[in-house]
Amino acid sequence: MDSTRQNKYAKLIQKELSEIFLHHGKEYYGSNFVTITEVRVSPDLALVKVYLSLFKAKETEKLMKEINRHVKEIRKQLGDRMKNSIRHIPELVFYHDDTADYADNIERLLNAIPKTEGSTEELDNTNLKP
Repeated sequence: MDSTRQNKYAKLIQKELSEIFLHHGKEYYGSNFVTITEVRVSPDLALVKVYLSLFKAKETEKLMKEINRHVKEIRKQLGDRMKNSIRHIPELVFYHDDTADYADNIERLLNAIPKTEGSTEELDNTNLKP
C-alpha cells in the first residue's frame, strides 16, 4: 500500500515525464506511440518504476532497450524540470506494460469462438437462492 506522499510524488513525476516524452519523445522512441500507464515510487522515494504502453510497436524489446539507453538523459531533463519541487531526483527504471496487448489478445480469442444460435439458455430466476 502506497502512502499519500508516494502517490503525490508519482503523479508529479508522471506529469513531468509525459511532458518530456511529448517534447523529446522522437529522440527516444522514434515514431512509435508510447504512453505512461503507471508510475510507482519506492517508500524512500529513491526509485521510480515507470510502466510504458507501446501501441502498435513491432519490436517492443528493442524499443524498450532504446528508451532505457536514454534513461540518463531523461533523468537529467526530469531534474531540470523538478529542481524546485524535490531535493533528490530518483533513479528511473522503465518497464513495458503489456496489459493492453493482453486485453487485445483475449478479445481476439473471444471473437474467434464460433457462435451458434440458441446455444445460450436463459436463467430461471425461480431456481436461484438468495
